[in-house]
Amino acid sequence: MVRARRTNRSVFYRVKCPDCENEQIVFEKASTSVECLVCGRILAEPTGGKVTLTGEKLAEYQ
Repeated sequence: MVRARRTNRSVFYRVKCPDCENEQIVFEKASTSVECLVCGRILAEPTGGKVTLTGEKLAEYQ
């Protein structure tokens, strides 16, 4: 079945770093590790599909 309208299926997360409390936007299907820009701690690790978050997820944006 062909969709009449394509919907946006991309999701971004606002993630809070557990060490320095910095908030950062992370793509749901990132292909590389995402580090905190302030302290360097890894916030998200790729798994071949969706990322595994190590920080606290605050919000989702579509």
